[in-house]
Amino acid sequence: MAEEMALLDDLLEPERLAFHYVDGRSRKQWLTILALDRRMATILRSRREPIMAQVRLAWWRETLARDPLHWPQGEPLLEALREWRDPSGLAELASGWEALLSDELSSGVIAEFISGRGAAFTCLARELGVDVTEHARAAAEIWALGDLAAHVSDSAERDRVVGYRTDLSVPRLPRSLRPLAILAGLGAAALRKGGAPLLSGRASALLVLRIGLIGR
Repeated sequence: MAEEMALLDDLLEPERLAFHYVDGRSRKQWLTILALDRRMATILRSRREPIMAQVRLAWWRETLARDPLHWPQGEPLLEALREWRDPSGLAELASGWEALLSDELSSGVIAEFISGRGAAFTCLARELGVDVTEHARAAAEIWALGDLAAHVSDSAERDRVVGYRTDLSVPRLPRSLRPLAILAGLGAAALRKGGAPLLSGRASALLVLRIGLIGR
């Protein structure tokens, strides 16, 4: 329980709110993938030493792509992922975060970042046994765009992220992917506001409540 609370504390507020609506049967998988995504973001924050950040992200990418039998011991996230049927799709998450080490936030970099998060949540959908992988990918990519736009300080780059995708309709997702529906809904709303924070006032709280209760 203490380890779970520590992982929850590392999440950003939108992720913690979304996790509140997780299906009990998929709680462990959800916490693991959100914590893994947050770990990648934390590594990226050390971009003042880009070589070190690149080395660490490359380590995650290469490790996740290998058979879990060959993973090193002692890393709690890897230990949790050993229970997954096929966690190899999560390697693309590290590739997506690594793309953001680029000096310019080009359309290609944006595409690689959202593709990495999309692949990771496609992997989660397969792990949870739900046959909506393309919908999971689309929802994760919308969340990724909104999340990225909210953390970009340069106005021109933010505009590029906001305008990257015109279709912001969040597909219907099953109950086990309810947290993803919430995050995608917040991401779409933030993009429509020009790259606002994912949580910005009462409207965001009501959106979380609505999607959390009815799914959309």
